[in-house]
Amino acid sequence: MNLSIVIPLLNEAESLPELYNWIAKVMQSNSYSYEILFIDDGSTDDSWKVIQELSKKDTNVKGIRFQTNYGKSQALNAGFKVVKGDVVITMDADLQDSPDEIPELYDLIIKDDYDLISGWKKKRYDSKIRKNLPSKLFNAAARKTSGLKLHDFNCGLKAYKNEVVKNVDVYGEMHRYIPVLAKNAGFNKIGEKVVIHQARKYGTTKFGMSRFVNGFLDLITIWFLSKFGKRPMHLFGLLGSIMFAIGFLFALYLGIDKLFFHKTARLITQRPEFYIALVAMILGTQLFLAGFIGEIILRNSSNQERYKIKEKIEHG
Repeated sequence: MNLSIVIPLLNEAESLPELYNWIAKVMQSNSYSYEILFIDDGSTDDSWKVIQELSKKDTNVKGIRFQTNYGKSQALNAGFKVVKGDVVITMDADLQDSPDEIPELYDLIIKDDYDLISGWKKKRYDSKIRKNLPSKLFNAAARKTSGLKLHDFNCGLKAYKNEVVKNVDVYGEMHRYIPVLAKNAGFNKIGEKVVIHQARKYGTTKFGMSRFVNGFLDLITIWFLSKFGKRPMHLFGLLGSIMFAIGFLFALYLGIDKLFFHKTARLITQRPEFYIALVAMILGTQLFLAGFIGEIILRNSSNQERYKIKEKIEHG
């Protein structure tokens, strides 16, 4: 199979028929073998009903329906587990991403051998205050922390080699950082393509300030994981050892001072320096144990599903 088109959605019943027709037209005009996988992230409108009708009409259409709303990251993760195409395209269901971009994205993966191509909505039609400005700040921070020189980390239109999506675990709000996750997994040929951005035709945007805040929190998480995720002992063990050494040396100094220089002075336990030393040793021990436990968890953890699927549509 040439292509898998993965489309997460929430309450996009109006746009789905038009989006399907547009994708099918592009696929047929380029003679691609393909599948279109709609992931209904707990919609409360008729989105799933529309997907069922499209699936009856075209066996290339498949669907996954979540029990409730788990978020875009979980929807993409569920889709990535089942896709079969050599190239995987992700796009939003609101018609703001153009399926006409798919052939060029496909060629960049197949002919130019990129691992991942991220779309760049250079000209946007979103609210400048509500979405454009926060996105620019977010992208600047993401570039700085990740080292990837991408302009638009959050663009839903991306293309991947199949092996890339099979080797990344997307959770939380991490869909914004799939290029970073791919880089951390060893896929270094990551490119960018300017793509057309269209004004929303149906429904309302799902973007809110809470997602913006969560995105920055996840950025901190992914920075930490990329640096120390595979070696927590290197951070916590080092900090713990330093803290314990400082506390121990401080306590040793207090002991020597009491034994040899100020024998008649007040008790060590009456000096505030004693409690500083004690706290430093306790914190050092706890940090060291945190790193040790982290190493144990890392070596014994297994991936677990973070969503519950209600229904599925498959063919063949």
